[in-house]
Amino acid sequence: MINETALLESPTLRSSVLDRTDVLDRVKTLTLLPDGMHVTTAMVATYFNVTVETIRALVHDHRAELEASGYRVLTGTELSYLKQLSGIQSRTRSLALFSRRAVLNIAMLLRDSEVARQVRVYLLDMEYLARTQPVENPVRADASSLDDRIDQRITHILGKTVVPMFNALIETSGEHRRELIALRAGVQRIEKRLHQHNARLQRLEGP
Repeated sequence: MINETALLESPTLRSSVLDRTDVLDRVKTLTLLPDGMHVTTAMVATYFNVTVETIRALVHDHRAELEASGYRVLTGTELSYLKQLSGIQSRTRSLALFSRRAVLNIAMLLRDSEVARQVRVYLLDMEYLARTQPVENPVRADASSLDDRIDQRITHILGKTVVPMFNALIETSGEHRRELIALRAGVQRIEKRLHQHNARLQRLEGP
């Protein structure tokens, strides 16, 4: 089982769980730039309730790992385009951006942040559940034997329900037919009387 100390110390373990970026929003809402994919150094610092200098120091110490997670520095045309897209007014000539994976990477490196610690705890809990959840490996049945069992089941259902029902209908069809004829005669008598009453009402209402 992965523990928090191992996560803080092992780049390999950190890399193995970088896809679980959903834990970030489970702990605290991560506000993104208008591109919906990145945050600035200041936004990362705000999320973890630390200073910008703390984040920059982590980047300095773990730059290669963070770049593999999606950290990058924009300059030139790329930066100009991002400024237009995001409405950034700064005249800075470079801008560091973190992807969600890079932010999660920061959470697994940042020791002096309660938010980062909560992210790690949540991440470790999810990993534990994923590793201990039983894996279903159903035995694949032979296609022909499966078809035979289905045919037998259908035959059984027909024999127990449908066939007896039809037999009962056949046996009682004569009685039902007599009942329907009697019912039809009754309806015809009622219809005749209604016509008679209607005729009488018309005569009474006439001039």
